[in-house]
Amino acid sequence: MDHTLKYQVHTFGCKVNTYDAGLIQKNLNAHGFAPVVSGQKEARIHVLNTCAVTAEATKEAVRYIRRLKVKDPFCTVVVTGCAAQVDTGSFSGLPGADLIVANSHKGSLPDLLSKHFRGELTEKVFKSNIFKKEDLEAGGGIEKSHTRAFLKIQDGCNSFCTYCIIPYARGKSRSIPVMDLVQRINDLYAEGAREVVLTGVHIGDYEDTVGEKKYVMEDLIENLLARTKVPRFRLASLEPVEVSERLLELYQDPRLCPHFHMSIQSANTDVLFHMKRKYTQEDVRKSLNAIAQRVPNSFVGMDVIVGFPTETEEQFQDTYDTLASLPWTKLHVFPYSERQGTRAAAMEASVYPHVRAERAARLRELSISRYTQEAQKQLGSVKKTLILKNAAKGGQGLSHDYWPVEIEGAESFIDHWSGQEIDVRITGYDHSNKQHMEGHLRGEVIL
Repeated sequence: MDHTLKYQVHTFGCKVNTYDAGLIQKNLNAHGFAPVVSGQKEARIHVLNTCAVTAEATKEAVRYIRRLKVKDPFCTVVVTGCAAQVDTGSFSGLPGADLIVANSHKGSLPDLLSKHFRGELTEKVFKSNIFKKEDLEAGGGIEKSHTRAFLKIQDGCNSFCTYCIIPYARGKSRSIPVMDLVQRINDLYAEGAREVVLTGVHIGDYEDTVGEKKYVMEDLIENLLARTKVPRFRLASLEPVEVSERLLELYQDPRLCPHFHMSIQSANTDVLFHMKRKYTQEDVRKSLNAIAQRVPNSFVGMDVIVGFPTETEEQFQDTYDTLASLPWTKLHVFPYSERQGTRAAAMEASVYPHVRAERAARLRELSISRYTQEAQKQLGSVKKTLILKNAAKGGQGLSHDYWPVEIEGAESFIDHWSGQEIDVRITGYDHSNKQHMEGHLRGEVIL
């Protein structure tokens, strides 16, 4: 194939973007473009699948484009994803961005690229009202080199939290039908996927209607467990009020990994109200205690924003104290970042950036301390560990309950185990790993 048609996708941001990257690759491959294989000549086309969750995410993409053009002035740079949808102006005037294809037009990317090379395009920006977009572009989510697949079950969001731009980037909430997802997961299993992460912008909003029956997220999970053979499922972010009794009951099935990613953002009721989150501190308490009781020894990670415009020192301390008293494993801490176009950015109140940084540092210290305690409890246990195809040096695996595990002496026969789930006895905890700030477990295979 002509080397000018070689491309590379650069993915920024969330797991939904990881899924979309697989879809972009699939679409480009079907239209005569070829992905760069390591060791081959550099890509001539660079597709940036951007993130817009913070203003900094957009700036990062702009810097990346400049670096690509310095390295190769004649390459073609295509900007797509969320930043292309909501921060179009940051790229439309940027000489290095050759084509801007917003989320509204992502499915047309191969056709637009072909026309670009034929000189048939009279403009470089392709964008329309994302709230009119009905389709979800099903069928992405796996790259052949991976053992884990991200499967988008839902896209868009109807919540309009005051700090968040994502509804404007991805449109209204819409879901992929249950039976389409069953079929897709069976295909992924046949292609070698041994773990499927069910992802979306707000998976708790999942909804499918067949005749008179309405299916919600729990119905979907029930069907996937009954109608597919994939050994491991994980769920993306859940809000406290979405941790239902029925969902916890489903976690009694060992194929649903004992791992929760909780999108809580704050544990102070007043701050949650100003964020336009639809739950309270009491809901946060109830959900975390229910998980600990019903699915013991789960790995529970949580997203928390500190320094929201209305958050006082007392309210931050309330969040800190509340979290310190509850069961969980790890915090993902984000200092609040102003995002033009959101209601929070227009609020009169504000927290100084250095105060946000101090609060974030305090919560991260709490997280590292908790993670270390929880890691030490794992010593001596035996974990079912999936050996990743794109494993890091040292045989990096991922345990059933989401602990990263480095397997001692695995280098010599890692290829043999790749893609398999094996029993590993945990022998140590190493917190000097640069990839995981909190570190990883070490273990040995039980033969």
